[in-house]
Amino acid sequence: MGNREALLAGAKRCLTERGWARTTVRDIAFASGVNHAAIGYHFGSRESLLVQALIEAVEELSATVAERAVEGSVEERWQALIDTFGTHRPLWIAQLEAAVQAEHSPELREHLARAQQQGREGMGGSVPLAMLTGLMLQWLVDPERAPTGAQVADELRRQAAEA
Repeated sequence: MGNREALLAGAKRCLTERGWARTTVRDIAFASGVNHAAIGYHFGSRESLLVQALIEAVEELSATVAERAVEGSVEERWQALIDTFGTHRPLWIAQLEAAVQAEHSPELREHLARAQQQGREGMGGSVPLAMLTGLMLQWLVDPERAPTGAQVADELRRQAAEA
């Protein structure tokens, strides 16, 4: 593994262990075993490295969800996604932190905007993406009372019947 790949792996680890805002250049260098000057050489800045690390981590998570939910029922597909709120909790939190940091980083904001567009396309529109965000917040804050995939599907059916 070269320095660039080691930095990406270290940055992903830091994102999940420390979060976006608390990850420093020194943390990444320590986690990757690479001198912190290599961050500037390979990525230009800490923010650029964290953006790339977040992109890769989210792509890996998306592939995991896609594998689990390919042929399932509506309930099973939502549950596969919901399960990642527990199994990949630190990554979901890092994404929330990144959304806040995007206020100060045009590069990050551009990436998140592209990711949202891909999410809308992949999930079938803006409403499922909004539901995903709401479910994620519920699960991160109050997992004991957050809805299951079956409850989400039932609620969607009820709302559709009332429309």
